[in-house]
Amino acid sequence: MYTSSGLRVGVAGVGYWGSKHVRTMRSLDSVGQVVIIDPSQVGVERLRHSFPEVTSYSTLDDALEHVDAVVLATPPSTHAPLAIQAMDAGKHVLVEKPFATNVSDAEAMASCADRNGVTLMVGHTFEYHAAVWALRAMISSGELGELYYIDTARLNLGLYQRDVNVLFDLAPHDISILNYVLGRQPVSVECWASRHAHPRLEDIAYIRVRYTSPDVEANVHVSWLDPCKVRRVTVVGSAKMAVFDDLDNEERIRVHNKGVVEPGGAEDLTKPPMSYRYGEVVAPYVVVNEPLSLEDEHFVDCALTGMQPLTGAANGLAVVRVLEAAQLSFRERREVAIAEIGGTKVINGAANGAVNAAVLSDAMVSATKVRDQR
Repeated sequence: MYTSSGLRVGVAGVGYWGSKHVRTMRSLDSVGQVVIIDPSQVGVERLRHSFPEVTSYSTLDDALEHVDAVVLATPPSTHAPLAIQAMDAGKHVLVEKPFATNVSDAEAMASCADRNGVTLMVGHTFEYHAAVWALRAMISSGELGELYYIDTARLNLGLYQRDVNVLFDLAPHDISILNYVLGRQPVSVECWASRHAHPRLEDIAYIRVRYTSPDVEANVHVSWLDPCKVRRVTVVGSAKMAVFDDLDNEERIRVHNKGVVEPGGAEDLTKPPMSYRYGEVVAPYVVVNEPLSLEDEHFVDCALTGMQPLTGAANGLAVVRVLEAAQLSFRERREVAIAEIGGTKVINGAANGAVNAAVLSDAMVSATKVRDQR
């Protein structure tokens, strides 16, 4: 319920994601006021049709004295300067993906948050998705067996961006999912990308991401130039295979009890090279939640209490390091080690904060289940 007291939140950018943040922030009891920040009066007036009571400002400068926290849903190239401006003014900041367009900017943002003692969080929305929580639980419990590979596809016709290619626009979702479900940062990246309809920005990309402990490769396919909308993550193990289809509202996750086994006497070329195992397909119960609402609620809680965010600056920086390594791989046509890219320290291949992130997400799963049962 919208109240007159609580955290004052400014949402900068009233496009696709900005309008969603306005809606979810207004629904939180701990948010007292939501203001919108955008120089486009056309966009502001369009949003006012749904939220006539919101106050608007044309620039972040004008809005800063009226807010306690800022959500940045602006073009990616503006994320670093606007976030630093807000944090230097003592404001908490939630940055939509991508966190930044290069590692240098991401590090500057993280340092600014530390210097000013404010919350800095990145909008890796899928880390608040119950289906992704379920995938991580299956992997960590060993239910799927030895991991063979992971495949992700995020395809559609559009939406083309003005200042970043498809890699920085769509791949942050999949890299953050991979880092989260595996609890690690990758060790190396290979990338192939191409331009077709756009003269300057790559609109198709394929990324191979290598992890250790577990030793597994993930293939990420992103495209703005595909006739079919696809939002899918496939995890293939020796015991079972799991598919997360974000477009399937009824069965977000399907677990296939199938696989292959090498028969005895493989040297006998008259026998089939593999035997195939087919079992049941199960769609496990997944808690129904709205990831963006959980993300925004978590950001507000962190701003009010000083709690460490699940998707904090280290999380955002880890994903940007992979994206920058992928860009370098594409340009130089070679595999790039993540260690070649500047950024936060990596300990035994694990992303900083991975353990805390897992603990926090488990707590959020439990809290969501309680709310779901009410």
